[in-house]
Amino acid sequence: MSLSKHEMAALVARDIPRGAYVNLGIGQPTLVADHLPAGSGVVLHTENGMLDMGPAPADGEADPDLTNAGKQPVTELPGSSYFHSADSFAMMRGGHLDVCVLGAFQVSAGGDIANWHTGAPDAIPAVGGAMDLAIGARSVFVMMTLFAKDGTPKLVGECSYPLTGVGCVDRVYTDVATFDLGPDGVVVRETHGLSYDELADRLDVPLLRGVASGTGR
Repeated sequence: MSLSKHEMAALVARDIPRGAYVNLGIGQPTLVADHLPAGSGVVLHTENGMLDMGPAPADGEADPDLTNAGKQPVTELPGSSYFHSADSFAMMRGGHLDVCVLGAFQVSAGGDIANWHTGAPDAIPAVGGAMDLAIGARSVFVMMTLFAKDGTPKLVGECSYPLTGVGCVDRVYTDVATFDLGPDGVVVRETHGLSYDELADRLDVPLLRGVASGTGR
């Protein structure tokens, strides 16, 4: 059975190293904050200028002045701090983040990511800080459904949409499988609801069985 968004987020949270500095992209990745265990030491960074962001607030407890980059209400953890967005981008571009988690329209087998524009005439471009995160974070995780609404794969040989970053994605979490991307190719780390053979039949990229040894670039 395929995973829900929260189940995918829980897998991402499981794989984030203790004490890591992490940025969560707009959309599905923001759910990861709700699944980080207490005591993990993970410090969440927001593009709009906050360190040590907490999970989403309980119903009725949202502070309208406390939001993430997607304008969603968040909480603060003890020791949290606030700063100018220019300082936030300096952290992103300067290699100070251990992990970023991004959504995507497409990811290529070579680790390219397209997540800001589909190229459609009526689509609204929304690059935000994704390009800065893609090249600035030490490890880039992507969280997305594996297939678009029309059934076409979003893990592809080459991206057909405008690129956000080149050769930057280390791991892709989807509703039916998790993949590691590296010099050896696309490795199927684990599957959910589809078998390895079913994945190989539906994707136009060569797949390898097993767990890759690492995710850092």
